[in-house]
Amino acid sequence: MDAGTRQRAGIPPEVVTFLSGKGGRSLIVKGGAGTGKTTFGLELLEKAGRPGQSFYLSTRVSDEALYRQFPWLKTTEMRTRVFDAGKIFLETLVGRDKETAPEPSAEVKQKLQQARDFLRAVGEERGAPTKVDRGQLQSLLQRTRMPELEHMYDRVERVLPDKALLVVDSLEGVTHKYGLEMEELVMCLQKDLVENSNTNVVMILEKPEAGGIEYLVDGLISFSREELDERRVRHMRLDKLRATAIPRPRYAVTLAGGRFEALGIAPRPETGPAAPKPWKAIPDTERHFSTGIPDFDALLGGGYKRGSYNGFEIDVQVSIDDYYLLFAPTFMNFLGRGGGILGVLSGGESPEKLRELLTQHIPTQTFDDRVRITDYFATEAKAPYILPMLRAGREEAQRTLQGAERAVRGGEGKPFIEYTGFDTLEYLQGDQLAIKSLFMGVERTKIMGDLGIGLLKPGLLVTSEMINMMDTYFRIVNIDNSPCVYGIRPRTMVYAMSVDTEKGPPHARLTPIV
Repeated sequence: MDAGTRQRAGIPPEVVTFLSGKGGRSLIVKGGAGTGKTTFGLELLEKAGRPGQSFYLSTRVSDEALYRQFPWLKTTEMRTRVFDAGKIFLETLVGRDKETAPEPSAEVKQKLQQARDFLRAVGEERGAPTKVDRGQLQSLLQRTRMPELEHMYDRVERVLPDKALLVVDSLEGVTHKYGLEMEELVMCLQKDLVENSNTNVVMILEKPEAGGIEYLVDGLISFSREELDERRVRHMRLDKLRATAIPRPRYAVTLAGGRFEALGIAPRPETGPAAPKPWKAIPDTERHFSTGIPDFDALLGGGYKRGSYNGFEIDVQVSIDDYYLLFAPTFMNFLGRGGGILGVLSGGESPEKLRELLTQHIPTQTFDDRVRITDYFATEAKAPYILPMLRAGREEAQRTLQGAERAVRGGEGKPFIEYTGFDTLEYLQGDQLAIKSLFMGVERTKIMGDLGIGLLKPGLLVTSEMINMMDTYFRIVNIDNSPCVYGIRPRTMVYAMSVDTEKGPPHARLTPIV
C-alpha cells in the first residue's frame, strides 16, 4: 500500500515516513485511558504493515474482546495478525503451537522454502539480518519464561530479511506479568528487534507519562483528551520521530466507527489536478433548504429550515477558506436551483474572491445575475454584482436594495440567501443599528421564507443579543489545525470539516469527533 493511500486512511504522513525509514524503528505510544492508543495501534497494523509481516500482541484483552470492539478485525487476513498473549501462554503450557493457517502440501512447502532461501540470500548480500537477535531476550529468559515474546520473535524471524511490524499492547501487561522493569523490556525489544533485526516495534504505554524510558526509543507519540464546551475532543501529539521532519506536530483525532483517523490530512493526489466539475444541486424539500453537504443536511434533520435565520460564531484562528468549506456548497446549491444571494461580506472577504471560487462550478452569468454584494466603501459599481453604498443616501440605498432583491429572486420569485457579516455592520453602524438590522433581517426572512446566514466574529458587542434571535447557532473553531463545527442550538458533538476526498472540492464532509 503506498503512502498516499495510508494518508487518506488517517495515519499522519509524519508517522508513515518515520516507519518507512531504513532499518527498524521503535515507537512508544502513551496516553491516559480512552485516548485512542489501542485503536491507533490496530490502524497502524492494517495501514502501515503488510500481510504476514505485521503482528499485534495483546496483553490487556483477549482477541475475541478485540473482535467485539473492532468488528473490522474479523477478516481472515487481519485475524492472522492479532495474537492473544493469554492463549499463547496456555498453548505453551500444554505443549502445542496452534497455527492459524492450514498445513501446506509438500510441494507448497518446497516452493516456500526456495523463495525464503532466495530472499535470505539477497538479504545476506545487502547485509540485512536473516535471523532475529535474541541476546537481550535470552538474558531475561534466564529469570522467567515469556512465551508471548518468544512466539513473536519466531514470527518476526520468518519475515526476515524483510521488515516486520510488531505492536505490543501494552508494555505494562508484559512487565507486570513477569516482574520486569519497564526499562529492561524496552531495551530488550530495542536491541534485539529494532537495532539488530530490522523490525519496527510500536510499544503502547497505558499511562500518560513514559517515566524516563523515552530516551531509549526512536519515537514518542502522546494521546490526550479534553472537554470543549462539554464535548469530548481527542488529541495526538508527535513528540519525537527521530530523523523525520515534523511539519505538523498535533492532530485532532476521531475514533468514529471503531477506526482511528487523524483529521485534516490532505490526501496525496494520484494524478494531476482534475478540471473543476459543474455543481450538481441537491434537491430541497418542502420544509428545508439543502446545505449542499449531505452530512450537514443529516445533522440539521434535512437542511436549513425555510424561513430560518442561522448564526455562526467564527473563532479567530479560523480562516475564510476554512468556513467557506461549510458555506460555499450552500451558496452553489442555491444558485444551482435558481435562487440567489444578497450579502454583506465579513471583514477579509472579497466579492471578487467569492466569484472566483463559485464560478469554478457554476456559470459566470449565473453569479452575475443572481448575486449582489453591498460594498459600503465603493462609490460606483465596478461589476454587476457590486452594490456601491459609500455615497448613497437612505432613500437611494433602500431603492438599491429593493432592486437587488428583485434581481436575486429572478423572474420566478425564488428564495434567496441573506448572508451577513455582522462585524462589518457593527463597524459601520454601531452595535444598536446592527442589532436592528438583524431584527429586520430575521423578520423579513421568516415572512418571505428565505434563508438567513449571519457571521459573528470575536469581540462583537452584538453577539449576546443576536444568539437569542437565531433559529440555529453554531461555533466554528480550529482544533489542531483542523476546522471544526459544533452546534449550540441544536446541541451537537464536534465535527471536523474537510473536503470530500471522493467527490473533490468544493464538496465537503463532516466527520464526528468521538
